[in-house]
Amino acid sequence: MSERVAAIDIGTNSTRLLVAEAGDDGVLVTVERLMRITRLGQGVDKRGALAGEAIDRTVAVLAEYRTAMDRLGVAHGRVRMTATSASRDSSNRDVFFDAAEAAVGVRPELLSGDDEAALSFAGATADVDPALGPFLVFDLGGGSTEFVIGTTGPEGAIDGQLSLDVGCVRLSERFLTTDPPAPEDLTAAISYTDAWLEDVQRAFPGLGAVQTVIGLAGTVSTVAAVEQGLGEYDRDAIHHFRLTKDAVEDVFRTLATERRADRIHNPGLEEARADVIVGGCCALVAILRRLSIDEILCSEADILDGLALSLLA
Repeated sequence: MSERVAAIDIGTNSTRLLVAEAGDDGVLVTVERLMRITRLGQGVDKRGALAGEAIDRTVAVLAEYRTAMDRLGVAHGRVRMTATSASRDSSNRDVFFDAAEAAVGVRPELLSGDDEAALSFAGATADVDPALGPFLVFDLGGGSTEFVIGTTGPEGAIDGQLSLDVGCVRLSERFLTTDPPAPEDLTAAISYTDAWLEDVQRAFPGLGAVQTVIGLAGTVSTVAAVEQGLGEYDRDAIHHFRLTKDAVEDVFRTLATERRADRIHNPGLEEARADVIVGGCCALVAILRRLSIDEILCSEADILDGLALSLLA
């Protein structure tokens, strides 16, 4: 059996585990993927600190993941665990980091937005033909969205990266306070995102040369699943699905006009994501509109894959 490694991504909305090993051809081989909605970023945008119940939820999942890693033969020294936007914004993150270290056996690494972007780019482009580049990769998370532009292959390089304080949890908590959201609140969330996206256009003068746009994370995967009407999660159906701007706009109109109690019945929408998916859609449609993107390539390979690849390098 090849040496196994594990990557844990502690995001604002979800906590995820990847256990993997290197295949004969050097390609990452997945052994196990797990995802739990833990909402670590609950209230962080308003209070600037992690809530006790959010810490408890997340640490309980991390203990579950340590059990899974032990079962699958992952040594403590072959784990990378990273924390992102919610932890970056929190004054009490060390309290959480202490508990997380006790549960897993390694301490979380606090990633900068640039580090998060680079790892996401590495994971998302690892199994994509370099000839489809240059690439724009965006990782639409719970508290932030990372953008990276670059190429892959022997001469590949990252040409620019940027992290924005825009995400599905942040937008939902700041703007979407009614059920269903009021039209003016949806407009405010989209306008807020649009203002941030001016920074992307300024930072990436090479946007016009991009051939392929790759979208990552839960909002993108969920919209792709709803568009396809998936009754249950199907990684193969979502990974490298081509999601058009028209389809995104259609899913957004459907989900944004429904009450949560009705929204959860849409095939492809996980109930635990139902209260933040509209906020995520606001960010997604703003990105496609502002950057004039007609189609994105959905990827289920992301920062977790980038972390695992770094351990196997």
